[in-house]
Amino acid sequence: MSVDNATPGMDIASPTNGLSARVNSNLSLSISPSANLHSSSASKDGSRWPRGYSATSAAKQLKPFATEDIKILLLENVNKTGRDTLAAQGYQVDFLKSSLPEDELIQRIRNSDVHVIGIRSKTQLTSRILREAKNLIVIGCFCIGTNQVDTQYAAKNGIAVFNSPFSNSRSVAELVIAEVIALARQLGDRSNELHKGTWNKVSNGCWEIRGKTLGIIGYGHIGSQLSVLAEAMGMTVIFYDAVNLMALGTAKQVPTLAALLEGADFVTCHVPELPETSNMIGPSEFEQMRNGSYLINASRGSVINIPALIDAMRSGKLAGAALDVYPAEPGGNGDYFTNNLNDWTEDLRSLKNIILTPHIGGSTEEAQRAIGVEVSEALVRYVNEGATLGAVNMPEVNLRSLTMDEPNHVRVIYIHHNVPGVLRKVNEILGDHNVDKQMTDSRGDVAYLMADISDVNATVIKELYQRLESLSCRFLLLALTSDMANIGQARIMTRLLY
Repeated sequence: MSVDNATPGMDIASPTNGLSARVNSNLSLSISPSANLHSSSASKDGSRWPRGYSATSAAKQLKPFATEDIKILLLENVNKTGRDTLAAQGYQVDFLKSSLPEDELIQRIRNSDVHVIGIRSKTQLTSRILREAKNLIVIGCFCIGTNQVDTQYAAKNGIAVFNSPFSNSRSVAELVIAEVIALARQLGDRSNELHKGTWNKVSNGCWEIRGKTLGIIGYGHIGSQLSVLAEAMGMTVIFYDAVNLMALGTAKQVPTLAALLEGADFVTCHVPELPETSNMIGPSEFEQMRNGSYLINASRGSVINIPALIDAMRSGKLAGAALDVYPAEPGGNGDYFTNNLNDWTEDLRSLKNIILTPHIGGSTEEAQRAIGVEVSEALVRYVNEGATLGAVNMPEVNLRSLTMDEPNHVRVIYIHHNVPGVLRKVNEILGDHNVDKQMTDSRGDVAYLMADISDVNATVIKELYQRLESLSCRFLLLALTSDMANIGQARIMTRLLY
């Protein structure tokens, strides 16, 4: 059946197979296991497949040129759904339940020639670590944030970074709502007292949350969901964000942080870790908050000045607080939340009506399953097809999958510095062949080219690789003999999938 006769917009899932990896100096053809993947390309007329493409065509099994089988290192107990998705591709998956110290992680990377690393929020992938990962092509952050990765260094070395910006939003929002109620009713203190055998039935300083005002700092995926939940509980919602956003329900955006702090009974933070958000809530901000108000932080540990929070709690300025994140956090479970971690930890632990949780905002079965699927599928798409959709540090480039109706094709992926003259030289090489489709885009100093070339064999593939790899030397020579000194070594990484 021809696709042109199919209903427009129909979502047809087509499996595709293959592996890909960073090209190294071993110019041999790899024998890699097959893999399943979905293509989401759509043609201009709205149908799922391009004109002339048969919906019954089997996907072509892509293999990496000049690379052994893909090796993956997963740290921090990545959810089983993610592990299973990667293992199903035939990748070699090494799984650890905890993070590793920097030196130990470097040694493991050196010993195993890792192509893919998967982490959560504790592992710090610094430039020192990434410099040692000679075969690394992609990093998967099985969480919302990517501040634990030197994404700029990764991009400049051709290493894509993916995360899961949405999957745990509901879990975090529900935790915050629970903490609002728990703080208003002093549930943490009453529970601790009864665990110690003390019956202390009181109502003084305990409140309903109905009719109270919730102030949300950062009205993104989590903040906006929290807004809906809070209104359903009868709360009034105000929010502050760096950009103007459409409010959900009857929530109202306020023009300044000070206006939010002055107008809210409960203040909750949902912002990324940036220089602008470091110590965003400090002594002066606590002074602006209402007497007897509450503070919740489930975003990043650097957002709150903890010593100032301790002072505000002791003075009675705040009636309660809930923290799920901290400036420094342990690398694994155990008795580590002491002054050896942060010198104010024991003062914080001594406070009344303060909820302290170990960074569990997104730690639900539902969220971790969703994150496992989302990030692992992004890794599979990148490794198998070179698609960068959703990468946080690379241009977003994607081409439809090659199929069995397109034999003797090779997919060229060329990551290079975004400087004049590079594309012309690359296209001079590609121009000697039949380029079926091509796409390129840039992001800052890094550019990403993807092209499918037909009518090739093993000899042509090897020649293509050698010519593209040689561009670094050729551009370096030009830089030394002409005014093209801004080019230097143009190539960052070459990958061929066939």
